[in-house]
Amino acid sequence: QVQLVESGGDSVQPGGSLRLSCVASGFTVNYYSIAWFRQAPGKEREGISCISSTDYSTTYADSVKGRFTASRDNARNTGYLQMNNLKPEDTGYYYCAAGFPSIWAVAAQYDYWGQGIQVTVSS
Repeated sequence: QVQLVESGGDSVQPGGSLRLSCVASGFTVNYYSIAWFRQAPGKEREGISCISSTDYSTTYADSVKGRFTASRDNARNTGYLQMNNLKPEDTGYYYCAAGFPSIWAVAAQYDYWGQGIQVTVSS
């Protein structure tokens, strides 16, 4: 059984922080890039970050740059997304994905997906 499971979603006030985790099972993520996508109601799924499998280099969407940090711990088969200074527009359903993307923010580039987790930012 190959799966990714997200955790750490919650409801927070603007300016708050959350840390999402993505634990892989059924495969090892060592050779995979790990990306995070999100989807707000009525919006298309948006790629927000990607961390490579080689040099751990990271890429971010402009909307989260400077606020979100992607990381990974291959020994724990886990990817992370630290989200700081959260804004209401960050509200959405967050997904992690693993694959070998040529274009990091394109969902079809990824082989495995988590089922998603809700993040709500409101005052």
